Amino acid sequence: MASQNSILVTGGAGFLGSHLTRSLLEDPRFGGLRIIVLDDLSGGFVENIAKSQEVLFVKGSVTDHELIERLFQEHSFRYVFHLAAYAAEGLSHFIRRFNYTNNLLGSVNLINSAVRHSVQHFVFTSSIAVYGSGQVPMLESTQPQPEDPYGISKFAVELDLKAAHEQFGLNFTIFRPHNVYGEYQNIGDRYRNVVGIFMNRIMQGQPLPIFGDGLQQRAFSYVRDIMPPMISAPFVAQAKSEVFNVGAATPTTVLDLARSVCREFQIEPNIQFLSARNEVKVAWADHSKCARVFGENPATSMTDGLHRMANWARSVGARSSSHFGNVEITEGLPAGWGHDHT
Repeated sequence: MASQNSILVTGGAGFLGSHLTRSLLEDPRFGGLRIIVLDDLSGGFVENIAKSQEVLFVKGSVTDHELIERLFQEHSFRYVFHLAAYAAEGLSHFIRRFNYTNNLLGSVNLINSAVRHSVQHFVFTSSIAVYGSGQVPMLESTQPQPEDPYGISKFAVELDLKAAHEQFGLNFTIFRPHNVYGEYQNIGDRYRNVVGIFMNRIMQGQPLPIFGDGLQQRAFSYVRDIMPPMISAPFVAQAKSEVFNVGAATPTTVLDLARSVCREFQIEPNIQFLSARNEVKVAWADHSKCARVFGENPATSMTDGLHRMANWARSVGARSSSHFGNVEITEGLPAGWGHDHT
């Protein structure tokens, strides 16, 4: 077998992937390894990718199994960090085929090649969407009961990784991040990432849309805080074949988040309340397992995290918000998500 001298980062032009790539470059444990960034640019941007001679960008999709296998043959990956996904929980009800093709079948392509080429460690970003509702605090020992196709696809990949480990010995670690925000987020995406949506709308002089009463609770996580355990997974024996919640511990309401973002931009809140959608009302996770295995995570305050993201957002400016072009089911599609030019 050829010397394994490369790392694959899928979704590396996107939000999480661009931060993870930078974290890999900064960590001496990965010194001498080339980083191959794979991204189809459906939600990421070339300018997000770290500028380094150690980073090679390949435009392509994880759904292209021939491309995936060719990359594994050419680069002999030691580690795979799989972050590519279309992570719109609510919209996933209406794009089921697209969701499963990208999030499940694309992951299977990577797992197949990782097994064939004896990858040393496969790190997968799942989601707390696997838990479903009524299970707070969300614990890794809790039986997942996902309620939307996005969560179902993520949990299916978790199960497939465990099966690949049992059958072929593929080492893996699964992380379930939640409500992550920060620089390089696609603020032009109207379907996901509420912090980015709010900032983009403010810079466009538009009201902030909130589904229902805004009392939904989430623990919003600053992106750089979740990177240390993710990149440490290949080197921590207790992380093999394990699942970890990762992110912030303090929940807040979406309404309070909107007020905090408005304070950062020094404007009075202009809230547009929309009809409630089918979503988990209260979602926050316990992170004691992650702290026990990796040590305590950094914990950036929401005030500081929003300030950093806002400075970045102002530097890049507002981004256009286009409608998703592949809606498969229109029945019950929430207001503003269809082709109504809102």
